[in-house]
Amino acid sequence: MKISVSSYSFSQLLNSGEYSQLTLIALAKEMGFDAIEFTDLCPPEGVTEEEYAKQIKAESEKCGLPVSSYTVGADFLNAENPDSEIERLFKKVDVAAILGVKVMRHDATSGFKGAEAKYKGFDQALPVLAKGCAAVTQYAEKYGIETCVENHGFFSQESLRVEKLVNAVANENFGLLIDVGNFACADDPSPVAVGRLAPYAKYVHVKDFHIKSGNGLNPGRGFFRSRGGNYLRGAIIGHGDIPVMQCLSILKNSGYDGYVSIEFEGMENALDGISTGLENLKRMLENI
Repeated sequence: MKISVSSYSFSQLLNSGEYSQLTLIALAKEMGFDAIEFTDLCPPEGVTEEEYAKQIKAESEKCGLPVSSYTVGADFLNAENPDSEIERLFKKVDVAAILGVKVMRHDATSGFKGAEAKYKGFDQALPVLAKGCAAVTQYAEKYGIETCVENHGFFSQESLRVEKLVNAVANENFGLLIDVGNFACADDPSPVAVGRLAPYAKYVHVKDFHIKSGNGLNPGRGFFRSRGGNYLRGAIIGHGDIPVMQCLSILKNSGYDGYVSIEFEGMENALDGISTGLENLKRMLENI
């Protein structure tokens, strides 16, 4: 497995203006990553997303650091027009092709909203989600790009739900971005979830969380609550409570040999958190 890093991990540096998505490429190369993943391109004023993708592609080739994946937001369920949302994602696939990636992750939905949420769950949303995901992956196939959704966003976070979606789409070009940490947000044990979903893996995020029982006081700043009321806070890989090494071993034993991408969400200084996580992740991969 090769190690990538998500541009999202550098949010502190991007938000401060110290770096742009374009200048992150040289930084990630210097830090020792094998590739970089981009989340929703943010071109400068006056530059189109397509033009910015060409700039990123050129810089990645100059630095010798490939772009491993393109990650974008989407919501088929709450879009004003689901067909328009599908068309919008077709354009994101076009951008992914410019970047030269082989995998694109898009969201499916964050769940029903308002009055629509009453007595409705994932099974009611499934036909709409499957239609959208199927259309996007069929479009992406012409570029040789595989598409996937992530266990992400509470409503679509646990392993049983995203497995239903993959099975409903029933296209081998479509699968999952498995985030080994995100299952904790739905109180789904990571090793059990990864073991269930490993055959569908198209890409992997490595994330860690500090986890505190919900049967106690809120630990304070930085923590949020899981669906079942536990307290979570982003951690440096290897410092938290997610059994990351066990999950990586499951993926390796299943035959997965793609990228594993660091997604850092901790309170620590981003460069310290990412570099320490990289050191720990390398040691884990060497020992599985």
